[in-house]
Amino acid sequence: MCGIVGAVAQRDVAEILLEGLRRLEYRGYDSAGLAVIDEAHNLQRVRRLGKVKMLSDAVDEYPLSGGTGIAHTRWATHGEPSETNAHPHESGFIAVVHNGIIENYEPLRDELRAKGYVFTSETDTEVIAHLVHEELKNNSELSLLEAVQRVLKVLRGAYGTVIIDRRNPDVLVAARSGSPMVIGLGLGENFIASDQLALLPVTRRFIYMEEGDVAEVTRRSVTIFDKAGTLVERPSIESTSQYDAGDKGIYRHYMQKEIYEQPLAIKNTLEGRISHGLVNLEELGPSATALLEKVEHIQIVACGTSYHSGMVARYWFEAIAGVPCDIEIASEFRYRKPAVRKGSLLLTLSQSGETADSLAALRLSKELGYLGSLAICNVSGSSLVRESDIALMTRAGAEIGVASTKAFTTQLTVLLMLVARLGRLHGMSETAERDIVHALQALPNRIDQLLSLDKAIETLAEGFSEKHHALFLGRGDQYPIAMEGALKLKEISYIHAEAYAAGELKHGPLALIDADMPVIVVAPNNELLEKLKSNIEEVRARGGQLYVFAAEDAGFSDTEGMTIIPLPYVEELVAPIFYTIPLQLLSYHVALIKGTDVDQPRNLAKSVTVE
Repeated sequence: MCGIVGAVAQRDVAEILLEGLRRLEYRGYDSAGLAVIDEAHNLQRVRRLGKVKMLSDAVDEYPLSGGTGIAHTRWATHGEPSETNAHPHESGFIAVVHNGIIENYEPLRDELRAKGYVFTSETDTEVIAHLVHEELKNNSELSLLEAVQRVLKVLRGAYGTVIIDRRNPDVLVAARSGSPMVIGLGLGENFIASDQLALLPVTRRFIYMEEGDVAEVTRRSVTIFDKAGTLVERPSIESTSQYDAGDKGIYRHYMQKEIYEQPLAIKNTLEGRISHGLVNLEELGPSATALLEKVEHIQIVACGTSYHSGMVARYWFEAIAGVPCDIEIASEFRYRKPAVRKGSLLLTLSQSGETADSLAALRLSKELGYLGSLAICNVSGSSLVRESDIALMTRAGAEIGVASTKAFTTQLTVLLMLVARLGRLHGMSETAERDIVHALQALPNRIDQLLSLDKAIETLAEGFSEKHHALFLGRGDQYPIAMEGALKLKEISYIHAEAYAAGELKHGPLALIDADMPVIVVAPNNELLEKLKSNIEEVRARGGQLYVFAAEDAGFSDTEGMTIIPLPYVEELVAPIFYTIPLQLLSYHVALIKGTDVDQPRNLAKSVTVE
């Protein structure tokens, strides 16, 4: 969610910190700041409400020098977006940046006020600064590391945090509990960040901090202690990640670029995973086959868009592979005390691999007796991947737009390959698997053809310029696609949108239908088409304005109150992936008309690393 960057070096680090923040802008934030210790051991701090550009302009006006510093982009939780609430926060000689939520900050704040500490912000983070300051003020023999370790024992909640002491400018101390942190290794300099993308200009070697780790980072050393306080060695990894967000090319927004990247992204997802017309997932290792052979049930947990891909997969696992499947929102699963079914595999879905609720669900599953865990993710070094038994990468490439597009369709591509693999282990025919593979291999060209409808959808979007509500309808495995379409529209255009299984219309939603409520329908030519046509007639009879994304051979034609957007042929197996593309384009063009911030919609973050 929020972004953290830290550096300890012999050179000036202000521009390194700012560039790191720029590379984390896609996460979503409302303010930014940095603090640098200069040669005279002064703590120089600059904070601004708004974009990193405003912070950068301020630093140009008031240049900062020094080799040790921390920086942060804030997504507000405690306290409104403001310069006063922006990080870093200070207490005397201490400065702190923090991602997460300190749940017991109120009693801690009261205790600190009673000791004479004055709070200048509304944030929970400021208690960390004061607590560390108090430890060092009262115990002059303590190191910064030891003081932080003491403070962490009284904190409850989630944090990824970096602390500096202006009296000892050669040290950063970082801690991780529920919020990702990565250490970047340089030559005579080291770095810390919440995401390795922030550090790619200065290093390719990284150490991923594990849950509960505390690290002391100097120019020449990295020392890590686990949650028990034991000195540990964490492996360093050479990253092959690419940061390709610097250039939108011919596109106006990252979201538009990422919509158009989907044919290539799906090809990358399939590459090396198809052999002689069959699915080949040897990358999972030999033990994975033994695990998958024991699977009698799939339990999917996910959030947001990933939850919708899991909903589609539930249809596939049961109808194609014959394996029972349940899906639950991760934030509900982790608190529901779920009963574990025999032979159940926990399957987690996440673009970032750092979603707090999904990680908590995974960790809970290890205590509940699941057969094992499988992650489907886009970030190879993420916590979700490292902590799962096996993992499949979506290979979507960096997704910068907050509203997920190519991450969603590549998740579905991986899920369908997994369905094929699991299906063969449970008696599905080779012919059925070859049909799945054929449909997946044809999909990139099908989507390329579909993208030619962009201008027609742009024209269609004009009808939404004055709308405040919308209804999306689908049936079967298109119902989750309707849900995803509604989510996209509300995320980036701020139009209130709901999705329903079309058969549910008569159970309440028909009361909403009038000429001011656009109704968007996804209508492939499948066994549920006739049922869906009846639902469409229910809307027409009540004066609703219909927009139907329909198969060319579905038998629809434009009539008063109903606009048909004919879509080219696609194999039924991959229709959920295919039909989501025009809904992405619709939401994008409506957002342009509404004049919203497409890539960084208000109040949202790309990666949700707090509850």
